[in-house]
Amino acid sequence: MKQETTTKIALFQNKEIRKTLHNNEWWFSVVDVCTVLTNSPDGGAYWRKLKQRLNEEESQVVTKCHGLKLEASDGKNYITDCANTEDIFRII
Repeated sequence: MKQETTTKIALFQNKEIRKTLHNNEWWFSVVDVCTVLTNSPDGGAYWRKLKQRLNEEESQVVTKCHGLKLEASDGKNYITDCANTEDIFRII
């Protein structure tokens, strides 16, 4: 049986963070969290570099990120690295 997925926007300091309800748990876009917390003009590049460094350190946080479909600014759904609340705090 397929699980219904719900997506919403969370606000942090008036900036949007995409999130989705997956298996009865909220999952947040890691790129959005990186963008908001670092004020980076390119949160995607920031996350890719951080992910590379975490992989080199053999951090298990990256392996816990799941690719879930979230709506992008163009209105289309794309697979995006997402993490649950616990793992977002570990990334931070």
